[in-house]
Amino acid sequence: MLSMGGDEVDEAVASVVALLRPVVDRDWVGVNAGLLEWSCRQTAEHVASDLIAYAGQLAGRAQSAYVPFEITLDGSEDGLDPADNAGVLDVLTATGALLTAAVRTAPRHVRAFHPYPFRSANREGFAAMGVAEVILHAHDIAEGLGLPYEPPTQLAEFVLTRIFPHVQPGPDRWQTLLWATGRAHLPGRAPLAEWRWSNNLVIDTERLRMEGVTPAAAVDLSTGGTGGFDWIEGGPFYGTREAAGMVVKAYEAGVHRPEFGLFVLVRREDDRAIGGMGFHGAPDEEHKAEVGYDLAEPARGHGYATEALRTLTERALARDDVRSLFATVKPDNAPSQAVIGRVGFVRVSEELDAEGLQAYELRG
Repeated sequence: MLSMGGDEVDEAVASVVALLRPVVDRDWVGVNAGLLEWSCRQTAEHVASDLIAYAGQLAGRAQSAYVPFEITLDGSEDGLDPADNAGVLDVLTATGALLTAAVRTAPRHVRAFHPYPFRSANREGFAAMGVAEVILHAHDIAEGLGLPYEPPTQLAEFVLTRIFPHVQPGPDRWQTLLWATGRAHLPGRAPLAEWRWSNNLVIDTERLRMEGVTPAAAVDLSTGGTGGFDWIEGGPFYGTREAAGMVVKAYEAGVHRPEFGLFVLVRREDDRAIGGMGFHGAPDEEHKAEVGYDLAEPARGHGYATEALRTLTERALARDDVRSLFATVKPDNAPSQAVIGRVGFVRVSEELDAEGLQAYELRG
């Protein structure tokens, strides 16, 4: 079953507490954390702040900005003694538990504000961001204190397949994540001076949410799972599973671009997935991209495909790197021909291609 991230947050926090508990008597203030300008103490406090911030965003359903609060660990406002290093670890444990609770209790469809890059994240995204903050900064603190650290193997995989869809996974997922965040070198890859993670894109239509499929969800869909979606009867249809397999291959090759991936169509009224729609890959050198779609049989005949395709194509053709879109349809598939016709695609050749399909094009 595809994990939503609560267990991973717990495991990440436990790993950093296990790392640092034996050295609480060391100086965390006078030592910088790895290459950061923060001290080890400041870095640990930063992690706790991020965990509580993510929990607050998700629990509070913030939609336009961060919830305006912060935590302090020194106790000075209440006249208390400043928190010692052991107290910092207690705060990390507590804030991690709050994020875990928020992830586990948030409904599947809930999204909350996060600026990068599409202005929102779901529960899985906030879990992945939390895990990333914990294990990456644990690495920084460990470097500063001269400690060995490597998180549980599956945590780097969890982060990469949720919020680094554009990064080609290397054989060692932890080293790949360190490289992707400017912390390590990988053979054959240029060092990164700047980087950014990427939560999945969601495109809204009148009746649907078109939810971008992460590499993790694509693997699950392509191997017979649900991808974390609640499907209507008959879904996902075989075309969606094939498209998920294409996402997996693109991700493994390092050429996946989330804006040109697979989207699952989810009805707003009941949060049920009804089909898949998306691109066969990024635009080619002629700025052309291919689109495809399918619906579970009970969802057909209600205009969902037309509604989603119109929104997707308008968004794509508004980009500078897309000049035209094309699609191929079986000659006897009248409903699909009607969908692309309503959106504005026109047939570009009377001949069938090598697979016996008719080609249609929509120009910007």
